[in-house]
Amino acid sequence: MNTRPLHAVPGLRAGVRLVHDPARGRSALLHPEGVLLLNDTAAAVLRHCDGRRDERAVTAALTEEYDGVDGAQVDALLADLAERRLLALDGTGAPVHVASAAAPPDGTVRAPAPLGLIAELTYRCPLQCTYCANPVELSRYRAELDTGQWLRVLDQARELGVLQLHLTGGEPLLRRDLTRLIAHARTLGLYTNLITSGVPLADGRADELAGAGLDHVQLSVQDTDPRRADAVTGTAAHDRKLAAARHFTAAGLPLTVNAVLHRGNLARLGALADRAVALGADRVELAHVQYYGWAWRNRAHLAPTEEQVRQAERDVAAARERHAGRIEIVYVSADLHGGTVKPCMNGWGREQLAVAPNGDVLPCLAAAQLPGLTAPNAVTDGLAASWHDSPAFNRFRGTDWMPEPCRSCALRELDHGGCRCQAHQLTGDPAATDPACRLSPHHHLVTAPVPAGTAAPEPRRLR
Repeated sequence: MNTRPLHAVPGLRAGVRLVHDPARGRSALLHPEGVLLLNDTAAAVLRHCDGRRDERAVTAALTEEYDGVDGAQVDALLADLAERRLLALDGTGAPVHVASAAAPPDGTVRAPAPLGLIAELTYRCPLQCTYCANPVELSRYRAELDTGQWLRVLDQARELGVLQLHLTGGEPLLRRDLTRLIAHARTLGLYTNLITSGVPLADGRADELAGAGLDHVQLSVQDTDPRRADAVTGTAAHDRKLAAARHFTAAGLPLTVNAVLHRGNLARLGALADRAVALGADRVELAHVQYYGWAWRNRAHLAPTEEQVRQAERDVAAARERHAGRIEIVYVSADLHGGTVKPCMNGWGREQLAVAPNGDVLPCLAAAQLPGLTAPNAVTDGLAASWHDSPAFNRFRGTDWMPEPCRSCALRELDHGGCRCQAHQLTGDPAATDPACRLSPHHHLVTAPVPAGTAAPEPRRLR
């Protein structure tokens, strides 16, 4: 059903910002899960979207500045951005204010330039989630970067071209310097996304983080059933998470509720979407478990059946219909059941990099497990050399490394060969075609029954 108003009144949705990036010479819309680089025309249109004037007034303002303005094209652009849930057209959107990101020292960036940095501030965490993707052996990460070192990492990230910062862990709220890091990121023009369990959130801290310039919060919720949720985390955390959600929204922070889907909670997928709406979230991300770290160890306990996956797809469709226009429902499908592979990190060394608590720089969060991969370090090597020149980042960059059938596949520039860590875990060879692909000679490893596991999942423990 088309719910577009007769005369659209465009403004930015909550959690969306427009910045000008002097390094690329382009403007960009920054939002919770990504960056949309804009051409000059789109940027000019957005600068007239103040949440009060309708599309006719926006077009009229543009005709005073430019020749040949086509109202139909302006309407089409606004409709496209609304479809991407970057603009609201019903008058509830915020006025567009154009900020400027910090310029690199020499004014330019070297291609490829990353858009996002995943900063794993600590692996310490009050929870022991059975599907945690952090490394199983955590002793090497006890020595964490200090505040000054993280501030220099942020400076280097912006010099590389980064526009979006994901603050995660472990539990980033355990870092006492979190507010300072967010404030510094804001001065650089970076979009900040806090990924948290919410459990250690102290009174007043949500307001403090918002005041420092935090853009968005992604809060994990394990289940709608408190007993089952606490069984996953290994502690009584469910009620504290709901309280944290209320604190974040009361502070005016846009909220995404994130639920990792597995055999134990798939039956309540629809209820998880309903709970996110009740909590005042702008988005809910329903993502099937990714089998790394503790999740790989516990996969026999977590892996859903084929019928559960098919039912989940139907439940997502029903939830989207039920909550149409009220909340964005993002569904990350179970690639092991689909026959196609996920574009892991949108390509190895292409758009994002991760920094571990000890400063190791990685092309993806799980890459440290790959044989023969020596991670460069942000402190000793620097981000620029790590990203552009290290063997770790160039090992699977582009398409030249691909074996058949990937090398001849029409999708190779879309799925980028799938997940190297998944290929390694299932075949022992990180350069193999991802077995999740139906064309892989190892696809039978995905369709075969999951190896038998223990009666109960093994919890994540810091050791």
